[in-house]
Amino acid sequence: MTKNNLFEELSALITESRNPDSYEIDVMDTKDIVRLFNSEDKKVSLAVEKEIPYIAQAVEIITEAFKKGGRLIYVGAGTSGRLGVLDAAECPPTFGVETGMVIGRIAGGYKALSVAVEGYEDYPKNGVKDIVDLNVSDKDVVCGIAASRRTPYVIGALAEAKRRGAKTITVVCNPREHLQYDVDVAICPVPGPEVIMGSTRLKSATAQKMVLNMLTSISMIKIGKVYENMMIDLQLNNKKLVERSKRIIMLAADVNYDRAAKCLDLANGHVKTAIFIALTDTTPAESKKFIDDNEGFLKKALNAWRETK
Repeated sequence: MTKNNLFEELSALITESRNPDSYEIDVMDTKDIVRLFNSEDKKVSLAVEKEIPYIAQAVEIITEAFKKGGRLIYVGAGTSGRLGVLDAAECPPTFGVETGMVIGRIAGGYKALSVAVEGYEDYPKNGVKDIVDLNVSDKDVVCGIAASRRTPYVIGALAEAKRRGAKTITVVCNPREHLQYDVDVAICPVPGPEVIMGSTRLKSATAQKMVLNMLTSISMIKIGKVYENMMIDLQLNNKKLVERSKRIIMLAADVNYDRAAKCLDLANGHVKTAIFIALTDTTPAESKKFIDDNEGFLKKALNAWRETK
């Protein structure tokens, strides 16, 4: 039987290679296997470090899109798709952004988050359909996540996004020079062969998660969602987040618990406004105006207020 093209393509991928250090894991002592996994994981951060210039370029593109009312849309299959959906889901509660500003799409739909949806990722047209359904425009950024760099669903989505004028980013775990499609920024951490051959839920997924953490978190910092190193637009969705918010106000404004709670109440649960009130003793309306006039950046708003004194 003749080997087909897909077989040859997979055989050439680093993510599908055998790791020479783990040939004997099936007979190794448990502690030694754990030590091996840990040793391999240490390579991930170094691989991501090499991609810092490209990650920074992607952050600038995403930040610019957010400022213009655009969206960040992740597309991926399997573990890669789940990571995108996870990162998107955590943005509203963490940074107080509207649901839909960061979107995750996984091949096979949300059912694929918990069970495998066989074959859906094999067709570029399915990626095209998701981009069409989202009505992607030139205001948006589409980020394709694919450890192998060859997932047809992702390639189809990126091609349709580019056709519509959207900026495109890809996060893959094979060398940049092997990329076979055009994107605005390619982020390519290569942590090497997995401990278990081809199981890209391991090092590759860790590398992708690290990159996605930076893409959204740093973009949110650059649109005013963080003061010093504290999240100040978080949503008060549960008791833990209410108490976390009070602590943030206490730390940012150097006030006691009762004052923080009172300011949070005056600000109707908006931490950023509560900090401004606590620091300036202005009314909620005055505080909100200073913040709005300074594009949501608390430090800029406080400096503007001080200039009026």
